[in-house]
Amino acid sequence: MKTNFSKNTDLILVKIIVVAVIILVLLWPIHMVKSLIKERQGNKDAEQTDIGWKHGGKQLITGPVLVVPYIYTKDNISEKRLAYFLPDEYLVNGNVKPEERTRGIQKILNYQADMKINGRFSFPEVNNIGIDPATVSWGECFLMTGIPHLQNIRNKITFKVNDQSSEVINSIPQNDLLARGIMVMLPLLNPEKKDKIEYSLELTLNGTEGLYLNPVGKYTSIHLTSDWKSVEYTGDFLATEKTDTTNGIDAQWDIFDYNRDYTQSWKGKNENFEKSVVGIDLELPLNHYDKTLRAVKYAIMFIVLTFLVFFLVELVSKKRIHPVQYLLVSLALILFYTLLLAFSEHIGFTLAYIISSIATISLITAYSHSIFKEIKQTVFMGIFLIVLYLYLYIVLQLENMALLFGATGLFIALAIVMYVLRKVEWYKKDNIKEDELVEETPPAYIPENDNN
Repeated sequence: MKTNFSKNTDLILVKIIVVAVIILVLLWPIHMVKSLIKERQGNKDAEQTDIGWKHGGKQLITGPVLVVPYIYTKDNISEKRLAYFLPDEYLVNGNVKPEERTRGIQKILNYQADMKINGRFSFPEVNNIGIDPATVSWGECFLMTGIPHLQNIRNKITFKVNDQSSEVINSIPQNDLLARGIMVMLPLLNPEKKDKIEYSLELTLNGTEGLYLNPVGKYTSIHLTSDWKSVEYTGDFLATEKTDTTNGIDAQWDIFDYNRDYTQSWKGKNENFEKSVVGIDLELPLNHYDKTLRAVKYAIMFIVLTFLVFFLVELVSKKRIHPVQYLLVSLALILFYTLLLAFSEHIGFTLAYIISSIATISLITAYSHSIFKEIKQTVFMGIFLIVLYLYLYIVLQLENMALLFGATGLFIALAIVMYVLRKVEWYKKDNIKEDELVEETPPAYIPENDNN
């Protein structure tokens, strides 16, 4: 039976199906490129961890905490235990100075933090947590401050108690709260006078990427500044005030004891103590691995748009493009990402993008000329690819506006395609008017007369 579908229309449908199959097949090499990027990024992270550990790693400062030893007796068996008291005021001022370091082709962001911490403790009311004051060793009380990487302290720590300099001990006794840190012994506490304890300490320490503090005060005020502008605020509390500029950040946290999941004093273990932290993560601007991985996410869109342009040229010029030619062009588009990854590890993302895109555009444009055989169509293809790669570069540079810009670009591309195809009559035979189309029907079956 002859239908209104022309032979050319059938060929177009077949071509669309073949091209769609090619696109599906190309998902595998695209996945391989993504895996390669993630593997290289994993190698980078391993090197960063190694360098970062030597420079201090992520630092978490806790305290100081007032530790009160006491004697616990049960069934005529006595043992020394510890009770913990947090400060009424915990005031922190810190300035974080970033420093980029390089090992081979990898970069890592270290920092040096100048910290000033001061505040005051109320006299430890041990009877409020079920301890008899008579069992307390008042002459053995001390302040301890948790610092996980002591080897990266870069100054002679100044620690004052009630305006008197105290000797800093670079180890702490076994306890249920902190694994590593420093401590200072307190003068004999007098439970009769119940004097307050004021403290202040200054320290400079190195770290990598992150700096965090535990808001131990009944009232905690943390003020951090840095001249590094790519900063992420982390922890369980939002900054009360923060200013992010091209010159860096200035952030302030004001936290009260009822904002946390633990009290100001206890004895024994406290599982909630380490769950509340605030701080900042210093980040390198979107690195070339992240940008390349983001670029690969647009690979299918690039292939579809490029195929679409080839298809439109094929319709307009009535020149046949073989599926193998579509496949070769798509492979060139995918190799762009491999070139981008390889070059960006050595010369940076921007220059790598320029070189890789120029190479890819030149290759596809030259190959297009061998297909189209016309300068006009070849130039059109070259301009299209330039616009496409420029569009991708702009999207990759944007962070907050990337989705908006990307969606708008796709909408415009679809509008252009619809405009170009507005006069295509998909169901019409070539050079035959629609009213001249005749649908032939097969002859009906007529049974022979039975002579009998």
